[in-house]
Amino acid sequence: MTHASTPVPQTTLTGQTAWIFSDGKAGHEAQCFGVVEALGLKAEVKRVSPSGIFKLLSPWGPVAPREGVGRVDSPLAPPWPALAFATGRTTIPYVRALRRRAGLATYTVILMDPRTGPNSADLIWVPEHDRRRGANVISTLTAPHRYSPQRLQELRAHVPPSIAALPRPRVACLIGGPNGDYTYSDADEARLVRSLEALASEGLGLMITTSRRTPSRLASAIKSAVGSKCLYWDGEGHNPYPDFLAHADLFFITADSVSMTCEAAATGRPIYVFFPTGGSAKFDRFHAALAAYGATRPIPAPGTTLDTWTYEPLHSAEVIAAEIARRWQKRARMLPGLVVSHQPSDSG
Repeated sequence: MTHASTPVPQTTLTGQTAWIFSDGKAGHEAQCFGVVEALGLKAEVKRVSPSGIFKLLSPWGPVAPREGVGRVDSPLAPPWPALAFATGRTTIPYVRALRRRAGLATYTVILMDPRTGPNSADLIWVPEHDRRRGANVISTLTAPHRYSPQRLQELRAHVPPSIAALPRPRVACLIGGPNGDYTYSDADEARLVRSLEALASEGLGLMITTSRRTPSRLASAIKSAVGSKCLYWDGEGHNPYPDFLAHADLFFITADSVSMTCEAAATGRPIYVFFPTGGSAKFDRFHAALAAYGATRPIPAPGTTLDTWTYEPLHSAEVIAAEIARRWQKRARMLPGLVVSHQPSDSG
């Protein structure tokens, strides 16, 4: 797959409906919405929350019979959408069930490796650092999201006064926290605080946001270290993250925050990565690929002057959408005037 943004071909898909099977996780929904919006489709979110044995068996098992996929009294009934998207373990049985019932009437897409067979959907997207490959598998360097070139342009048209008052360069500091791979030792936290304190003391305009994974002690230490001249969002009130993203001249991001790194890479602005203790082969591949592309560099020692550079912004949602449109058009040309009969409902 190409790294740079790819124009989405004009198709008769524009304005049609896409179902998004969602487990309620904001990150999962954002990936699907990014691609759906790039295709010009109308999104219809189908919330799923399997329980008991059906949740336990996801993604391999069936949909509970009581949910009646395809039954006239079910929210998962015809008319079938032009496309359907799913991401997340518990959504996979639903897109598999839809594919069996709708047949060729609906083009099905799974974002992220479903851990099931290749026939779970017409197309599967995985990030390049994932090892899955196949005839119906595509990959991009970064994950899709909703920060399209158009949205970033709209955000940049208005600079909030609080951001306009900051000195330049403005640095968006996007702080994550421990996960299954990175372990944030006491020494890591102290090093992170020192790095941010040094940037603040050099007079850079810091725009800092923590996340739900950020330990409270680390968040407090950061807030104390950077002083009152920096913008600091701790989760209360209006979320300034979109404006931080659009108006940053540089980025300081912790290595565990893959989604925020992917969103920052859509700006073409320099990204400095802070590496806490830990990591994994998958994380290593992701960060090595972004560094090789020219988007990221490791955060230097405190007191070192930050360099600036540019690279072609990465807009993976557009790349994925263009490939979906190409494959959908190929199917449409092969099967003109196709009418798919509605198959009877079964359990999965």
